[in-house]
Amino acid sequence: MSDSLLMDYIGRIRPLDEGAVKEAWEYWDSLCKPLRGMGKLEEMVVQLAGIYGTAHPKDLKPVVVIMGADNGVVAEGVSQTGSEVTAQVLENMGERISSVCIMARTQGIEVIPVNIGMLVDGKHPRIWNRVVRYGTGNIAKGPAMTRDEAVRAIVTGIQVVEELYRDGFRMVITGEMGIGNTTPSSAMASVLLSKEVELMTGRGAGLSSEGLNRKIQVIKRAIEVNQPDKEDILDVLSKIGSLDIAGMIGCYIGAAICRVPALIDGFISSAAAYCAAVLAPECKAYMVPTHCSAEPAGRLMLEALGMEAPIQAGMHLGEGTGAVTAYGLYQYAFALYDGLPGWNDGKVEAYEHLK
Repeated sequence: MSDSLLMDYIGRIRPLDEGAVKEAWEYWDSLCKPLRGMGKLEEMVVQLAGIYGTAHPKDLKPVVVIMGADNGVVAEGVSQTGSEVTAQVLENMGERISSVCIMARTQGIEVIPVNIGMLVDGKHPRIWNRVVRYGTGNIAKGPAMTRDEAVRAIVTGIQVVEELYRDGFRMVITGEMGIGNTTPSSAMASVLLSKEVELMTGRGAGLSSEGLNRKIQVIKRAIEVNQPDKEDILDVLSKIGSLDIAGMIGCYIGAAICRVPALIDGFISSAAAYCAAVLAPECKAYMVPTHCSAEPAGRLMLEALGMEAPIQAGMHLGEGTGAVTAYGLYQYAFALYDGLPGWNDGKVEAYEHLK
């Protein structure tokens, strides 16, 4: 699959509706409360207005999309558990008993587990098997995948979002599942942001200090062996990345194509968002930061995107759990946006923007 097909998809992205953005800000300012007093809640609604092309968005109908894949680098001892856990957690998602499923259920949100590159096919009927390849190569010894496979994985993510859009969903909440995936994420972040590996690498799902040091050395070796070109996202992705990251890159691009918002989860999701924003700068306007991961590079990736997350809760579980948590902010924001009286009805003299 050639790069040109991906560029054709990217060419379909259109800018936000600035007229709807202006109208939404004016509506917020007409409501009986201090101007811009609800901070990011107001910004979130205004962004949706620009995305949907209306100052009064309705029926958001979110869906959590989990990209599941295995990583060959697990053979280097960079994780506390083995690769078999990836498939088991996706099966649990099929049964709706994983962390994100339980959280999403409280808000009536569907969770779609997508097998984009596990070592085995998903068995549960609710798992979408969209395998590009069965696990990546061991990046400590060679490339994760071919460039063609990287493009195919991104396009797969785009097509998943397009299919969900046709099914009526109007908001994408990104998430991932893949034992060992903080290793390629940290490797990519180190290269793309030109930061020291030590600064970009955390304990993932519970490594000891010895395990963390081993992980750092593995990442350094992966970068040395593969020599990724930081100016070429697809080169970095194919050499030291992962299939779940590639799928999420596609989710961000696909959301922008379909003109729906894409909620960024934690560190791994933000690494994918950064790659998508470099590949397709127009899709950044459709992205929503949600929480700042406790992984060391979490904040740095958001800063590289020029974004600030509204939730700082020390979360680093993955699976889209932080993004699902942040969805509740939309419910509060729209309760105010749709429910507050205007200045006259509230019997309060209107505030004015002062210089």
